[in-house]
Amino acid sequence: MTDDRPTLLIDDLPEDERPRERLLQKGVRALSDAELLAILLGSGRAGANAIDLAQQILLELGGFSGIHREDISRLLEIKGVGKAKAARIKAAVEVGYRLTSAERGKKWVIKTPQDLVEMLGHDLRGSDQEEFWVVWLNARNVVAGSQQLYKGSQDATTVRISEVFKLVVSKNANAVMLAHNHPSGDPTESPEDVNMTRTIIEAGKLLDIRVLDHIIIGSHSFTSIRQTHPSLWA
Repeated sequence: MTDDRPTLLIDDLPEDERPRERLLQKGVRALSDAELLAILLGSGRAGANAIDLAQQILLELGGFSGIHREDISRLLEIKGVGKAKAARIKAAVEVGYRLTSAERGKKWVIKTPQDLVEMLGHDLRGSDQEEFWVVWLNARNVVAGSQQLYKGSQDATTVRISEVFKLVVSKNANAVMLAHNHPSGDPTESPEDVNMTRTIIEAGKLLDIRVLDHIIIGSHSFTSIRQTHPSLWA
């Protein structure tokens, strides 16, 4: 028995629900995994739009990591996914994994706050919890390593200053940069952010470790506490 229902296209969705339009208006990070995948699919199948089909693919294969791991034949087993769609999906996911591999192997030189945002933005902008990262550098400001030190609730994370420098001292670092995200998307620094930064700077002076900056990363922008509160470094 054939299914006479029409194949549902992305353009059949209300305009404010179309993934492509949402990407153009709000940025790529505002989209869910299913919406991103729906853009690659372009259309769904009879009785299911592209987002419905994308959700099914992600569920059955275990997210993007599962799509990357599985053979293309597994995608072709899903009703509504033909060779063209399967090829687009596999190619796009492979591009993402190759980019991630290239970035991990890159030697980062931090000269500006933007450099640190480019390094950590992918990890922090995608998190729905507040994360605190420590990045240690050599004398030439080349990144020697980085580590997520804390992952807190959606509202705040508690940072122990001793833990920050225990890590940095163990790495024989000359300098350190700090970064955390605001899951709300607003990177404006709080009084607590400023006070914590002040305390870490003072502790760094005692240990002869330079604290270069503390960056707060939001959805589409960031704040450099060194730029907004230069007196902390006076």
